[in-house]
Order: sequence, then C-alpha cells, then structure tokens
Amino acid sequence: MGELEAIYAIWLREFKVYLRERERVISSLISPLLWLFAFGTGLGSSVSFSGVNYQQFIFPGIITMSILFTSIFYGTYIIWDKRLDFLKAVLVAPISRSSMVAGKVLGGLTDVMPQVLIILIAGILLLGIKLSMLSILYVFGISLLIAIGLICLGLTLGANMSSPEGFSLVMTFLLWPLFLFSGALYPVDNLPPWLAWVTHMDPVAYGVDMLQGAIIGVQHNPVYLDLAVLILFAIAMAITATISFGRMQQTK
Repeated sequence: MGELEAIYAIWLREFKVYLRERERVISSLISPLLWLFAFGTGLGSSVSFSGVNYQQFIFPGIITMSILFTSIFYGTYIIWDKRLDFLKAVLVAPISRSSMVAGKVLGGLTDVMPQVLIILIAGILLLGIKLSMLSILYVFGISLLIAIGLICLGLTLGANMSSPEGFSLVMTFLLWPLFLFSGALYPVDNLPPWLAWVTHMDPVAYGVDMLQGAIIGVQHNPVYLDLAVLILFAIAMAITATISFGRMQQTK
C-alpha cells in the first residue's frame, strides 16, 4: 500500500464514522452556541468592546472554542481504537508514522471544519456579521491552521493515554485554561502583568487574535507574529504526535 493510499484509507474510515455519528456533531455545537447566544446576549446587553457589541466581539472566540473542544476531544477516539482491531491493523501495516498521523488529522478536520461553517453561517444570519467571500476564505484558512495544531495535540494525548476517564481529566485541566486565557471573552488590552504573560504563552490566543482581525477588524499582534506562532505550534504538535504514534507501534 502506498503512503497516499494509506492516508486516504484512514481518512475514509474516519469520514464514515463521522457520517454515522451525527449526534457528536450536534452535541459539540451546543456548547459554543449556548455561549454565543445565552452568555453573549446576557452580558452583551450592557457591555461592548472595540466598537462592537459583545456578541460580535466574542464570535471569533466562539469559533475557536468549537475548534478547540472538537479537536482535543477527537483524540479520545485513539483510545477506543486501541481496543479495536482497526488500530492494530494500522500499526502493523507497512506505512509510516507520519502517514498515520496525516490520515487521522484529515479525519479530525472532517469533524471540525463543517462546525466552523455552521457557526459562521449562524453569525452571519443571526448576529449581522458582515464578511466578504475573501474574508470567509481567510477565516477558513485560519481555522484550518488552528485545527491542525489542536488535532495533533489531541492525537498526542490519546496516543499516550490508556483510558477515556484519564483523557477526560486531562481535557478538563487543558481545555478550559487554553480557552479562558486566549482572550476569546475579553479584550487583551491593559491586562494585569501575570494575565498578559499567561495569554502570551497560550497558542490559542494567537488564533483568536487572527480571527478577531478577520471578522471584527480588531487585531493586537502583527499578522506575521500570529501566523508564525500558529505554524510553529502546528509543526511542533505534528512532530509530537508522530513520535507518539511511533511509540504505539513499538508497544503494539
């Protein structure tokens, strides 16, 4: 089997699972939409930032939230695959670790990107977000880059853990800090020094900043800085995931 055929086969399997488990798409959309319309509407009735109402201000962060939660949670399927013959068959197949990771990443993107599209449509229709076709493509490009890094992070966690319960515990201590310290819910201007430092250490914050610039026209960092951090994060996580899959091969 060629490497491209292997990548396609792994992605196709993930795509078929995605089509069968539509409830996981619906459940993953509930939390971001609740934050957007319940939390955003409540606080937005009395608060506005950067010349836009609060719902529109947090909209880029809600897109990031959907990407973050779906991408990291995708890693838990590795744990279930360990208990099935599918992963065993993949691990003994004569394909490279990078091809395994690439196929899984494409499968994760199949989960993530339709959700980005749904939330984006909701924002345009219900919140009055105005985007040109070029801006929409730009948002998708940014979302794709964010998702690749976070999916690889989720795959790394799944490859190194043996139980869904342990994975859920790690998710609790990882997901919420990544989201809450990203500047998705508040402006990053004039933060206390300790909080500004934590925000600068959060790779998700750079994705939020780029999306805010693309959607509401408010961006604090230079584009090249945000882009460089996201690319380096994606590369680092891809390498880490590849190494983790290699360890699974050695211990299969």
